[in-house]
Amino acid sequence: MANNRPIGVFDSGVGGLSVWREIVRQLPHESTIYVADSAHCPYGPRPAAEIVQFSTEISRFLLAQGAKMIVVACNTASAAALKHLRATFDVPFVGMEPAVKPAAQSTRSGHVGVLATEGTFRGELFNRTTETHARGVTVHRRVAHGLVSLVEGGNFSGAEAESLLR
Repeated sequence: MANNRPIGVFDSGVGGLSVWREIVRQLPHESTIYVADSAHCPYGPRPAAEIVQFSTEISRFLLAQGAKMIVVACNTASAAALKHLRATFDVPFVGMEPAVKPAAQSTRSGHVGVLATEGTFRGELFNRTTETHARGVTVHRRVAHGLVSLVEGGNFSGAEAESLLR
């Protein structure tokens, strides 16, 4: 018998909609529930304990809706809360794998630039992935101050976005 319970997906805002769209594209017969925690967005500058609390509350909500698995479509929440969520709940959790791994494996210069939130850089997941997969590679970290606000506002181009990405 098919399991037609939904897949839960959450992010601190609307940035995770790109992950949700890909789930829908690749799994068109699956139902989904998306939660954008715009009340607490952005997660990046918040303490890890707060992010764990928000992620736990959202996961409880998704599970109450019958979610069979939960995708944490947020780098910062993955970094701060994924380990806790997996230990707390009896459903599969999929998080965002830090992009430093494929970047380090394919760099020709020995340098990789990573643009992320403070919370992502503070997280065990990013640091463990960097230590394991980026040995001998210089990883240049840059906090994306202001970029989350632009993305949440739907401003993906223009002078302000270009300035933040330089």
